[in-house]
Amino acid sequence: MSKRVRIFDVDELSAHTSSSSCWISYKGKVYDVTGFLQDHPGGDDVLLKYAGQDVEKVMKDKTEHEHSESAYDILDEYVLGRLGSTENIVRDDWEADDDFDPDATDAVEDLKKHHFLDLQQPLLPQLWYANFSKAYYLRQVHQPRHLSDSARLFGPEYLEVFTKAKWFVVPIFWLPITFYLFLRSALQFTTPLPPFLVDPTLPLSGIVNLPADSILKTLICFFIGNFVWTLLEYIFHRFLFHVDYYLPDKPIFLLIHFLLHGVHHYVPMDRLRLVMPPPLFAMLEWPMTRLAYKLFPLPVANGIISGAFALYVLYDCMHYALHHTRLPVYMNEMKKYHLAHHYKNFDLGFGVTSKIWDIVFNTVLPV
Repeated sequence: MSKRVRIFDVDELSAHTSSSSCWISYKGKVYDVTGFLQDHPGGDDVLLKYAGQDVEKVMKDKTEHEHSESAYDILDEYVLGRLGSTENIVRDDWEADDDFDPDATDAVEDLKKHHFLDLQQPLLPQLWYANFSKAYYLRQVHQPRHLSDSARLFGPEYLEVFTKAKWFVVPIFWLPITFYLFLRSALQFTTPLPPFLVDPTLPLSGIVNLPADSILKTLICFFIGNFVWTLLEYIFHRFLFHVDYYLPDKPIFLLIHFLLHGVHHYVPMDRLRLVMPPPLFAMLEWPMTRLAYKLFPLPVANGIISGAFALYVLYDCMHYALHHTRLPVYMNEMKKYHLAHHYKNFDLGFGVTSKIWDIVFNTVLPV
């Protein structure tokens, strides 16, 4: 696949309005004319007057300054790329209703209008070989599209399978691990230790006769883990998944952003990309669990991790439900809140299971 022309966002054009960086657009192309300012026959003040703007009408205006054919030839020497679509799909007045079910996007028309990604082809190769500026990528990836089938990321099926997960995979995979860690914490709080914890070759005796104080200690750690997860949920969502504006303007970083969370904003109703595939969450939880084992005694760490994992399972299942299920009053309120994060303002409303940390950190999204 050949390298594409660089595509810029209209906000990038309008930001370059000084003598040290002067951009203009003409017939959809973007030009950096900074180096031509001193040589412009009409003076640099004319170019600076229209810096950051489209100059097609001005260049043909006889009363302003009609340009010769050679002027257009000179202009071609300063071309940077072309201007992408300026249309916004998301609206400030967007509101979710109880039966939110958007129509499928016309993939052919979407590609023709926005010149972004072809929804009928694997998305990651396109993104890798494309030459979108970061600003244009962020504009487009936060304009939701909708497909009747799950979007394809890779060409080969053996790679594609690792990017999808049905919602029930999360509890099936993680709840047994959660229960094991809870039980192990309670056993480790027992004094003296059950014999099989000292010597793994001994039979699993003593599990059914755990002391009440051991279970109570584990429960306290479990609820601390619940609380820890609510904070991690907010931190991951706001500072990792939405690291948007701090991304380096390089294809590899845009690709990583797209894999982590961008694809979810691009096709937010994709049923197979609403929960984390176990390999992805395993990579995210590993440094957090290692830190817990460094900071706390073993039984405390296992209890806290089990509580965090339990809330993670609730979070991911609730996230799926917020997109695709009719819900009771509280969850219906959170559904409208979360969908507004997708369709109204992705810079606010990072809480999924609750708004508590949005309130604390002043990122509440009015809906």
